[in-house]
Amino acid sequence: MTKPAAASLPKTFDAAVTELETIVRQMETGELPLEQALERYQRGVVLLRHCQDKLGAAEQQIRILEGDATVPFAADDAGDAASEAGAK
Repeated sequence: MTKPAAASLPKTFDAAVTELETIVRQMETGELPLEQALERYQRGVVLLRHCQDKLGAAEQQIRILEGDATVPFAADDAGDAASEAGAK
């Protein structure tokens, strides 16, 4: 008997990505029987959603920490700041 796809989620994001990569490799071989391929696909969808949720939560934490003051980084700005600091 096989376990349901959502029975247990990996504890870490990296573990989920590793499992998802394994599923992709298995499915790319084309050697899985139909039923097994469908089970692996279903598990992959669950893992993908889990990873998306984890990334969304991390992005939200960053926004909170930065106070929504995310500013695009420009290489010229960093160089100007370094030049000004050296000139003082």
